[in-house]
Amino acid sequence: MIAVARLAIVVGIAGLFPFIAAVASLFLVPQFSVTAISWFYVYSAGILAFMAGVYWPIAMQLENCSYPQSPFVTMVLSQVFFVVAGVGLLLPTLGQVLVYSLAYLALYAVDVRWMRVYWPSWYLRMRLVLTLVVLACQLTVGAWYVLLHGA
Repeated sequence: MIAVARLAIVVGIAGLFPFIAAVASLFLVPQFSVTAISWFYVYSAGILAFMAGVYWPIAMQLENCSYPQSPFVTMVLSQVFFVVAGVGLLLPTLGQVLVYSLAYLALYAVDVRWMRVYWPSWYLRMRLVLTLVVLACQLTVGAWYVLLHGA
């Protein structure tokens, strides 16, 4: 049987592959950069929404417990990140660069600042690494777009 931490780390790393593949495709097949960037942001939105969804089960368990966050705050946090993920898809590329970079940073900050008590010790270390890779990908895609299309 595989430990939950090990499984989460494997799944987390696997989740980075589409981000990294999209960035790599910009350099390997630049003629498809518009498509790669489009898919990159669809995937970014999906992962952001998925990560925000983790707050719902926490909120449902808080009703009869005493924790730092109320169920209301936890559910609102989930919905804010979900809406940002969806609205971000409607923005032009430079807006997406900004929104998704800030959203991933904010999601990690929420986990560290307000949700720390809910996570096992290894989780935030894993999230830091995953977040840094995703941010590097976000900024690389943004730089690529600016270099090719201007600001």
